[in-house]
Amino acid sequence: MGADQEPDPGMDPLRAAAEVMRQVRERCVWSQAMTHRELVPYLVEESAELIDAVERDDRAELREELGDLLWQVLFHAAIAAQDPEDPFDIDDVARTLTEKMTRRHPHVFGDAIARTPEEVLVHWNAAKAAEKRERRSVLDGIPPGMPALARAQKILGRAAKAGVEVSEDPAVEAGEEAPPAIVGPTPAPATEPVPLTEAELGDQLLALVVAARTHGWDAERALRERIRILEDEVRAAEGSEPA
Repeated sequence: MGADQEPDPGMDPLRAAAEVMRQVRERCVWSQAMTHRELVPYLVEESAELIDAVERDDRAELREELGDLLWQVLFHAAIAAQDPEDPFDIDDVARTLTEKMTRRHPHVFGDAIARTPEEVLVHWNAAKAAEKRERRSVLDGIPPGMPALARAQKILGRAAKAGVEVSEDPAVEAGEEAPPAIVGPTPAPATEPVPLTEAELGDQLLALVVAARTHGWDAERALRERIRILEDEVRAAEGSEPA
C-alpha cells in the first residue's frame, strides 16, 4: 500500500482497519498528539454508547458502536507501537489474547470437561488464578475506577469468597435489632418492599438518588465510602485466615 492509498478492498477487514489506524496515527496531527491517558475519555464514551446500543437492542447502532470501540483498541495499539522502551502492536495484543483465551478454555482446546456454565467458570477461575499468582487478596484486580454501583456488586461477589457477607438490612449488618412495630392508633412506618424485578430495583435505586439529592449528599461518594469499609472487612477476614 502506498503512502496515500486506501486499503486494498481485497485485504482482510481487520488488517485493513489496523492499516488505516497506522496511517492515521502517522499523518493526522491530532492523532499524533494523542496519548493513552488522553484517549481514556473517548474509550469511556464509546463503551457507554455500545452499552446503550445493546440495552436498546438497536442492531445498526450495535454494529457501528462495536466498530468505534474497536477503533479505540487499534488507536491504543498504534500508540503503544511507538513506545521507545516497551513497544507492542495490535498483532502482539491479538497474540496475547489468543494465548490467554486458549488457556482459559481447556474444555474447548484441551482435555478438560465442562457440561454446564458453572463448570466452565470453574476452569476459567482456575486458569485465571494460575496466571495471577502474585495476587494476595480476592479484591486484587478490581479496577478502582469502576462506577461505584458496578464496583460494589463486584466486590460483594468477591467478599463472599472470603466469608464476608453483607445483609440486605443495614440494621442486621450492624448487629442491631429491628425496631418494634408501632401498635395502636399510630400506623407503623412503611417499610420499603424487597424488589422482585430489575425494574422495581431500578425504581428503588432512583428513589435513593432522589433522597441523596434532597439532602445534598453525593450518592456515588456515599457508596464508595461504604465500599471502602467492606474492602477493609474482607482484607481483615483474609488476614485472619490460617496460612
